[in-house]
Amino acid sequence: MLTTLAHHIDVPFLKEAYRRTRKDGAVGVDGQTAHFYAQHLEVNLTSLLHRFKAGTYYAPPVRRVYIPKDDGKAVRPIGIPSFEDKVLQRAVAMVLEAVYEQDFLDCSYGFRPERSPHQAIDAFWHDTMRMKGGWLIKIDIKSYFDTISHRKLRAILDQRVRDGVIRRTIDKWLKAGVLENGCATQSGTGVPQGSGVSPILSNLFLHEVLDTWFEREVKPRLRGDAALCRFADDAVIICARENDAQRVMAVLPKRFEKYGLTLHPDKTRLIRFTRPPYGKRRRRGEDETWPGAVDLLGFTLYWGRSRRGFWLVRLKTASDRLSRALKRINAWCREKRHAKIGWQHQKLVLKLRGHYGYYGKTTNSRALRQFREGVIKIWWKWLDRRSQRSQLRWENFRQLLKQYPLPQAKIVHSTFKT
Repeated sequence: MLTTLAHHIDVPFLKEAYRRTRKDGAVGVDGQTAHFYAQHLEVNLTSLLHRFKAGTYYAPPVRRVYIPKDDGKAVRPIGIPSFEDKVLQRAVAMVLEAVYEQDFLDCSYGFRPERSPHQAIDAFWHDTMRMKGGWLIKIDIKSYFDTISHRKLRAILDQRVRDGVIRRTIDKWLKAGVLENGCATQSGTGVPQGSGVSPILSNLFLHEVLDTWFEREVKPRLRGDAALCRFADDAVIICARENDAQRVMAVLPKRFEKYGLTLHPDKTRLIRFTRPPYGKRRRRGEDETWPGAVDLLGFTLYWGRSRRGFWLVRLKTASDRLSRALKRINAWCREKRHAKIGWQHQKLVLKLRGHYGYYGKTTNSRALRQFREGVIKIWWKWLDRRSQRSQLRWENFRQLLKQYPLPQAKIVHSTFKT
């Protein structure tokens, strides 16, 4: 248990927190920008440190905005703190991160330094291949960030961090509430998405609720092998035996309910992900895939054939992510269709490379090529509609592509490497 941590936060520490804070983000309730705050940075940070240590720091409510979710049908609430609040939250998060990184388990990947979604995907791939398939439990927590119990969170923090200055400041952030349509509201649950301290708080909450419980209490009671892979609030449990998976599935809702969380009844499900017969090679007329698939962090993982004809876990871009990416390209090309072609080409190259940078994983070549072909067709469509008289034939556009080529699909990350 740590009772003295705030002494690590001084002016140089706050300067580092300021450096790590995003400068072009939206402003909070006070309307203060990063540029204005930086004009008297030394004075502002010194004042912030004094108020933080003396306990006179006032945590303003976060400004709530809504952004569309990935499916485009719903919205996600985002809290925007004031810029000074962002700096202090970043500093406290840095201290908490140094404490809890020693406790976090290898199965968690979200909101942690030097841990990426690709590493989570690779860990799941290796666990599945080691078990030769199994039964998956896809966990989806209903409104996770908005339903974290403050009382339970404080109890979890009591186990490791009892520094009065830091705990008092965290309590102020939890009680600050949100400002929406001119009205400030408070609640006994939730940490606003978008604040600097919410990632570490939400991560350590699930560390206690799921990670340590699964490793210390669940796995020793199972008859077969099992593994957990969690990225932020997205988690997948794989069990080698069906009866083990059913037992875990039955007790999961009770475990989450104990901490005030609710599993989504439709999205939390048991999936058969068993491996096809061992060593069975491809024969003429046989299917290239095996029933069962799971979506994880933008990818769809499924059993398919290797180039040599053996079964292995393959992955591809999830269909909803692919269609959403093409819709965004279509909206961008429509808006920028009157810009110079050279400028459009430069931006499209960056967008394609960014897409390859995330989705360019082993066995995903087909989806990458499909995305590139879709971008080419969309670009041609909107260049053809630059004016009512424009008639850019496909043959002419192909000549244009030779002058302004788009990068070919590229595998950037290897899944097979450990």
